[in-house]
Amino acid sequence: MSQRIARSLWGAGDAAQGLQDFHSWFTGYRDRDASQIRRIDFDALTGWRFEDTTGDLVHDSGGFFSVKGLNVRTGQGVSQRRWSQPIISQPEIGVLGILVKEFDGVLHCLMQAKMEPGNCNGVQLSPTVQATKSNYTGVHGGKAVPYLDYFRNAPSRRVITDVLQSEQGSWFYRKRNRNIIVEVSEHVDVREGFHWLPVGLLHELLFTDDLVNMDARTVLSCLPLSGTGLSTAHPFEGDPFRSALVASLSADEGALRTSRQIQHWISDARVRSEMDTTPVGLGEIEGWSRSADRISHGTGLYFDVMAVDVRAGSREVRSWTQPMIEARNLGVAAFLVRRIEGVVHVLANIKAEPGFLDQVEVAPTVQCTPEDYRRAPAEDRPPFLDEVLQAPRDSVRFDTVLSEEGGRFFHTRNRYLIVEAEPDRAISVPDDFCWLTLHQLAGLIQHSHSVNIQARSLTACLHSLTLRPTGN
Repeated sequence: MSQRIARSLWGAGDAAQGLQDFHSWFTGYRDRDASQIRRIDFDALTGWRFEDTTGDLVHDSGGFFSVKGLNVRTGQGVSQRRWSQPIISQPEIGVLGILVKEFDGVLHCLMQAKMEPGNCNGVQLSPTVQATKSNYTGVHGGKAVPYLDYFRNAPSRRVITDVLQSEQGSWFYRKRNRNIIVEVSEHVDVREGFHWLPVGLLHELLFTDDLVNMDARTVLSCLPLSGTGLSTAHPFEGDPFRSALVASLSADEGALRTSRQIQHWISDARVRSEMDTTPVGLGEIEGWSRSADRISHGTGLYFDVMAVDVRAGSREVRSWTQPMIEARNLGVAAFLVRRIEGVVHVLANIKAEPGFLDQVEVAPTVQCTPEDYRRAPAEDRPPFLDEVLQAPRDSVRFDTVLSEEGGRFFHTRNRYLIVEAEPDRAISVPDDFCWLTLHQLAGLIQHSHSVNIQARSLTACLHSLTLRPTGN
């Protein structure tokens, strides 16, 4: 399967014509979208209320999601740190699915142009199916979710990947989605707002700001691109960096650490994790205050809980109101990479987040909001933050601003960076960091709750780098 995906990724034909056709379709659909989103006060929410006893923000149906409170403690003794925060509770498992089909020897993905109320630009490219359980069981009272049965009733022989993945552990409490890719051979009726895209073209679109949405990126990261023999079948001669990327995808090339050592690193971090979380009422959290239209931290940093009114022209339900989370500032998610004996390795961090089911997951080298550390002393700044933000232009391999999930987060975006370290520079690596090949990272993604959403997005971006010649 990896060789087949690789051939589709790197041999998709006339890329320029494909991009032109895509933008003609996508721009036309986006221009026809008549959706209107406006901020509202909490008392203008319909079907939502603050519970008298807890202060939690809940839906009258008991479905969808709720905004609760969480008390968090990390560390021990003098290094102990405590905080409280709002967090989204959505215990149901959603479906994020992409249908794939081969046309003229090239795998294509059936993608959807989808409006989400939190998208900064209205419509973005999403998976074939992007639905919560409340959506597909009809709690919203709207139309059925298109193509859902391909994923709920898929024969196992057609399933390319199927794994439960986490979402943002800082904003969701133990949230999981089923990331599933299913191949079909029969004819599929293409509905309005859907389009077959070659897998290579879809990765090329990752270089465009705010186009491929978070849900599409996480499913794309699950494509089993890594395997044996890739570096010999696709050597990219004359382009050392691309060759090193493909070598990194190849299971038969070298790695700094064995997969067994990496699994030990993760398991040991979970055992040693000193993060304790206690769900509490939203009205009980300290340091946060509620006004007519938002719940904010006293410092003015981090994020707000706010509300929107939605008038949608292309959704299962045409109008609704809902609360959302809005980040105060642009975040950064970055992988520092380097070539080690001709094989690209990424520097991964093992990171605890309060909403994770298993406490810690593999994360990017840097994952933070730089503005939150603007006044912090140098020793409190995240490791490698200054290195990725101040990297010379010729060492930055990927630099695109991408939106986070527009169904729950309002205009919340991260700058996704891949920076190559100088090969001869010594890098001191703390114990909670580890050099991984793309093959090893891909293997971890095939296991539930192992790699966080930001690192999965960056994995898809790393795959896209194999499309562009670098010459060095």
